[in-house]
Amino acid sequence: MPRQKRYRIPGIPQHLIVRGNDRGACFFDSSDYRRYLALLNEASSKHRCEVHAYVLMTNHVHLLVTPRVCDGISLMMQAVGRRYVQQINALYDRTGTLFEGRYKATVVSSEGYVLRCYRYIELNPVRAGMVVEPGAYRWSSYAHNVLGRGDRVVSEQEAYLGLGRAAGIRQATYRQLLGEALSEEELRQIRSSTQLGWPMGNDRFKAEIEAMLRRRVPCNTWGGARCASSRKPKTSVQ
Repeated sequence: MPRQKRYRIPGIPQHLIVRGNDRGACFFDSSDYRRYLALLNEASSKHRCEVHAYVLMTNHVHLLVTPRVCDGISLMMQAVGRRYVQQINALYDRTGTLFEGRYKATVVSSEGYVLRCYRYIELNPVRAGMVVEPGAYRWSSYAHNVLGRGDRVVSEQEAYLGLGRAAGIRQATYRQLLGEALSEEELRQIRSSTQLGWPMGNDRFKAEIEAMLRRRVPCNTWGGARCASSRKPKTSVQ
């Protein structure tokens, strides 16, 4: 299967997932989570990426990131992955890779979809049965976005900022949103869009992305959007 093309578009949020090699563990001790976050903070600043939400699971990582330069996300992920694996291999006297070769990612519309990604990411430990409520999980952006605890990794995205003029109002409103479980259809769409690189948004958003890239993008069925590419099967993106 041809490799999925990256979305090199500054200013548009992207949902990313990177998994452990063969679904194996990426983190073995609490210090490993802290090490990864420190590297993420450094690399996101250096490569001009804003991290809005994150969760570090035992064998994978979810991020919601807005790049401010074309190659920001790729450079950030390369830097974090390379340095983290080097440090883990040295610490645990191991060799070889730790993560799958490529992270999965897709662009996300700010109109309703970004906040779903926020919720999807921060509720991941609950869906996995690791905790009963998201605040009980240490390694996510929940404490910043809901409790107002400072997290140097996190920058608020405009959709989140739009929840209220004051920080307390935003946090309370977002907490209410987290109390509303995502539907099975919403979960399926987020997963498939990220895995396959389908723009996460409506037809208008898809058209805007195609205009920015000057090429067709893969089919998006989110929200009942009709897929123009399904009417022209010979057109594809490699």
